[in-house]
Amino acid sequence: MTATELAFDHSTLWLVIAGLAIGSYGLRFAFIGLVGNRTMPAWLMRHLRYTAVAIIPALVAPLVVWPAPTQGEPSLIHFAAAALTFVVAVFSKNVLLAMATGACSLWTLMYVFG
Repeated sequence: MTATELAFDHSTLWLVIAGLAIGSYGLRFAFIGLVGNRTMPAWLMRHLRYTAVAIIPALVAPLVVWPAPTQGEPSLIHFAAAALTFVVAVFSKNVLLAMATGACSLWTLMYVFG
């Protein structure tokens, strides 16, 4: 599809933007404005600790399984870099070292194997 085929009414665009802005503000206000100064229960705090641990793999997994440079075809280079990153993360327990290893190994493998 070209940009001219995606023509739509500008009022629809602004309605979507306004709806997303209101929804985003409402979601943030629910946590910061309504719950911000209250003490959270221990069980909720225990579960919130795992939020980042769940979000990072959810963002990275599609990029490993269906990488954009290969038009969505599985790539051994991406799997190898992800496996090396996982091994470093498990043994070092250091997120920054694992991320740096993943980036460097991906760049190195792509340079060597093209």
